[in-house]
Amino acid sequence: MTGQPYAVRLSPPAAKVLTALPEHAEQMARDVLDAAVGNPRGFPQWDVGDPEGEDVRIASVGQLSVVYFANHALRHLSVLDIVWLG
Repeated sequence: MTGQPYAVRLSPPAAKVLTALPEHAEQMARDVLDAAVGNPRGFPQWDVGDPEGEDVRIASVGQLSVVYFANHALRHLSVLDIVWLG
């Protein structure tokens, strides 16, 4: 992918979850977001049946899922939610 990486913006609920995660899970979330910044469409669409929601993605690794919206015009990832099943 060319150009500047995307900036990450956390919603208030996502920020609250991130700060409450165990240290290893927080680092995993940051690693997942780093991967998403480099390739926002590299993770599957949240609801494949919604053609208008193609930029809402879910990045899942093990017990962690990060749901984000990729705003390509502004080059931002808006993190909507973080789920930790730990």
